[in-house]
Amino acid sequence: DDEDRFQTVFASQEGAVAAPTAGLHFSKGLVKRLEIKGVNFAELTLHVGLGTFRQVEVEDLTKHKMDSEQAAIPQATADIVNKSKENKKRVCAVGTTSMRAIETSVSTDGMLKPFDGWTNRFIFPPYEFSIANAMITNFHMPESTLLMMVAAFGGYDNVMKAYKTAIKEKYKFLSFGDALLII
Repeated sequence: DDEDRFQTVFASQEGAVAAPTAGLHFSKGLVKRLEIKGVNFAELTLHVGLGTFRQVEVEDLTKHKMDSEQAAIPQATADIVNKSKENKKRVCAVGTTSMRAIETSVSTDGMLKPFDGWTNRFIFPPYEFSIANAMITNFHMPESTLLMMVAAFGGYDNVMKAYKTAIKEKYKFLSFGDALLII
């Protein structure tokens, strides 16, 4: 039943257990305005699993086991991203799950490769990101793999400062009203 589905303007396939919430901030109108300004969009698929939301309960982060999730990055997406990188343009991952997918398929020269398979990549500080130099994300729960990735990308101190401001200013959390752009 179409009314029971919740998909973003980007979704084209079923398979994830959750919506890619960072994409919920993009309406078709906003996407069109960004395209008019010269922003290119490149699609990928990551079927988010419940393991993404599992709280990390180990002291040694290298011991945390991520559940595998299916991802697909088509050649056309790799071409768009790599052309942007070559032209020293900004590459912005929309969401932590997109970031995980692209960081799963990096060539030895730091470019994005097409990919069709499974990933259990767990990104936490310190981590050297290869593809994106910007990210749109939502605020995430404490001790989550998602928050750890955001801290790895934006810097722990910067991200914690943003969280403290969001709490103090009573930002809405969990999907709507909590977009965070990290550049």
